Amino acid sequence: QAAMPGRGGPGGAAGAAQGEPHPQPYNRVVTREAKTRTGMITVHRIGEKVLFEIPRDQMNKDELLVTEIAKTALGIGYGGQAVSNRVMQWQLRDNRVYLRSKSYEITADTSQPVYKAVEASNVNPIIAAFNVEAYGPDSSAVIDVTRLFTQVPAELGPGPRVPGNPDATRSWIESAVPFPDNLNVHSTVTYAAPNAAAAGRGGAAGGFGQTGNSNPSNTVVMSWSFHRLPDTPMMPRLCDDRVGYFEVHTTDFSADSTQQIKETCFITRYRLEKKDPSAAVSEPVKQIVYYLDPATPKKWVPWLIKAIDDWQPAFEAAGFKNAIVAKEAPNDPDWSPEDARYSVVRWLPSTVENASGPNVHDPRSGEILNAHIQFYQNVEHLQLTWYFTQAAAVDPRARMFPFPDSLMGRLLEYVLAHEVGHTLGFQHNMKASAEYPTDSLRSATFLAKWGHTPTLMDYSRFNYLVQPEDHVPLDLLIPRIGPYDIWATHWGYAPIPGAHTPDAERATLDAWAREQDTKPWLRFTTAGSYGSDPGEETEAVGDQDATKATGWGIKNIKREMAYLMPATVKPLDNYEDLGDLYGGLINQWRTELSHVTNVVGGVESQDKYGSQKGIIFTPATRARQREAVKFLNDNAFATPTFFLDQDILRRIEPFGSVNRITTAQAGILNSLLADAKLIRLSENSAFAKAGDAYTISDMLADLRPGVWGELTTGGKIDTYRRALQRSYLQIMDRKLNPPPVAANQQIPAQFRRLLGPQVDPKMTDIYPAIRAELKAIDAEARDAIGKASDRDTRAHLEDVRHRIDEILNPKK
Repeated sequence: QAAMPGRGGPGGAAGAAQGEPHPQPYNRVVTREAKTRTGMITVHRIGEKVLFEIPRDQMNKDELLVTEIAKTALGIGYGGQAVSNRVMQWQLRDNRVYLRSKSYEITADTSQPVYKAVEASNVNPIIAAFNVEAYGPDSSAVIDVTRLFTQVPAELGPGPRVPGNPDATRSWIESAVPFPDNLNVHSTVTYAAPNAAAAGRGGAAGGFGQTGNSNPSNTVVMSWSFHRLPDTPMMPRLCDDRVGYFEVHTTDFSADSTQQIKETCFITRYRLEKKDPSAAVSEPVKQIVYYLDPATPKKWVPWLIKAIDDWQPAFEAAGFKNAIVAKEAPNDPDWSPEDARYSVVRWLPSTVENASGPNVHDPRSGEILNAHIQFYQNVEHLQLTWYFTQAAAVDPRARMFPFPDSLMGRLLEYVLAHEVGHTLGFQHNMKASAEYPTDSLRSATFLAKWGHTPTLMDYSRFNYLVQPEDHVPLDLLIPRIGPYDIWATHWGYAPIPGAHTPDAERATLDAWAREQDTKPWLRFTTAGSYGSDPGEETEAVGDQDATKATGWGIKNIKREMAYLMPATVKPLDNYEDLGDLYGGLINQWRTELSHVTNVVGGVESQDKYGSQKGIIFTPATRARQREAVKFLNDNAFATPTFFLDQDILRRIEPFGSVNRITTAQAGILNSLLADAKLIRLSENSAFAKAGDAYTISDMLADLRPGVWGELTTGGKIDTYRRALQRSYLQIMDRKLNPPPVAANQQIPAQFRRLLGPQVDPKMTDIYPAIRAELKAIDAEARDAIGKASDRDTRAHLEDVRHRIDEILNPKK
């Protein structure tokens, strides 16, 4: 008898053992019809039924269960989307097997008195229960797990991404494949609308999904991978905010030396141990090996192998020779990319323009067990767009689509090397690109030695500062392994002789981290900066001085407008590529100018611990902020006429140029006028030295000539400028009269801490400063109406006054 209740009944919840267990003889349960595969857990399949045969020695052992959505319906995330990682145990008790979830979020030393209290307050929940159907020759327990993967319990499901309840009548197990160190299950699971799931089960209409409810059902393919965890966890290495590794957290109640309860944090990293511990550089006991998916196009294989090999120098600096190796997948029918013994770069034939680098790690220690990099084929199109918009001004190869294979191969190498970095444990480091002098990033000599960013882990794509007259070799436009990557690999992976506990390593790790004091290019994004540091930009080059860098970037964007048509127009093709690339250039323009907005209210930072002198946060000077606003007035809010090429616009759309430009300008304005920036302006001015205060009112007054200059000059206000001014008023209206926030739009409490201190704008200088500024604009608009030379300008100014009145005096 199956351990699960029969299909269709109201008691058919997954994992609920039915009746008293009555184990049968093995051959009555595992019949001749069974298709059997052995591994960590032996799997028997008999028709639609799936049995697990769990060895006795696998009971009560920690396993890591990785849950993903393998394939999804339109509008529900994406294939390969991670759902959860949780530690599980199979436990045998009185002819029943229980699947229990085990948490390492709170721990205690087993030798300490507090351990019993921690155990008492942390009962591991039972996810599912199964009657033992039979015992194998070695006392292994055979259980029927079919319903576990068709009537999926909430703990193992896709969560809120897929609403409704699983309907077993429209769900089935696709595959259950065991390997020596893992077991992978894929199921097609249909989630019925919440009010329809019960009606659809077991009824005549249930097989067709006709539940009598208008809400749609969703069918997804779920993936569950059970991973064997090491019997002996790796010795963890403690986190440090100054070095960018992914982390695992636990609260250790036996660590009471600080007289307060604190989280313990470990970095994620592979277990690298030297074959010869006495050697300065040694082969590792076990290499980090990445296999390339057999589906990878052959012409890209050498470039992707090189991307993995690019990390060799970083590990050599950490004391390991040949620590990381790239291989093509073997021509072996028994080899599988889903085998947990292998880290794999999966080539996915997908329109998604992305790549991602997740890893599977042991939550007890942070040890990375394997990685499966998802390399979506259409990342090639993303590279086409990025490289054209950032490098076509100086690289002739980028001025004709498609790119030559030698260029595209190098771009794919860069993408994969970045993702490999993530799988090695590294977070993004957005500060890095601000740690080189901006002027140096146009020097071929400097770039040859240092690159334009100290790390591959920044979003500092291609060097858009280089001008044609700089004669920089083209290979220096693309990021490569940098000094931060080498240093951070050493910090996380280098053995520390004589240190046999995580705490014993701390003094050495702190000494290594303090190198950042004299070598700023080794610094990492500041913890708790909450977006305040103008040097922690995404998609930025040279953001140590974003104003200067953006000036050079815009010069290149203007040059690239001339290359749009030659690059994309083909006799037998339409103008879709032209439209995409034109939009890409406008987005690049907006992105670079948004970097300048972050100087206003900006606070430069360097993360420090108690062993270092000085403060962490230093507000930007008044002069630097005023320079940024003037630059924005001249380059963001003055209409970018170089984009208004009628040869291009009338090939891609009958209208829309005003909306394109205004949308980009409104985005820049929104960034400049963000509440967080204005709050920092107010607070920083309160602490500024005499003459260096830059208040909200100062900034708004400096901004006025850029947005409203015609009010004092008396000039005609054209279509583009009128649209910009309306955007300004719309932004101010939302600030003074924000719409009510619905309950489902509120930020959950666990995420609010990521946004920094929560301040009510109504209790700051924002409201009075904006009200005063709108009154000043209204007065200037009133005076300008009489001077207006055309009807459209007069009508616009009257509308401006009307809108300001509605903002300042909203109707109840």
